[in-house]
Amino acid sequence: MSDKQKTTQAKNAAQARDARLKAALKANMSRRKAQARARASDTDEKAQTGD
Repeated sequence: MSDKQKTTQAKNAAQARDARLKAALKANMSRRKAQARARASDTDEKAQTGD
């Protein structure tokens, strides 16, 4: 394999890794935001009912 092919494959692997990490981060942030919204609404409901 030539050096050019190795660098191209390395770049493609790096791009694929970046895409996977970006997707994982996006999913994690969505999950965390949903958890924060749920906690906030639970707190609001408890404050309104006086529990």
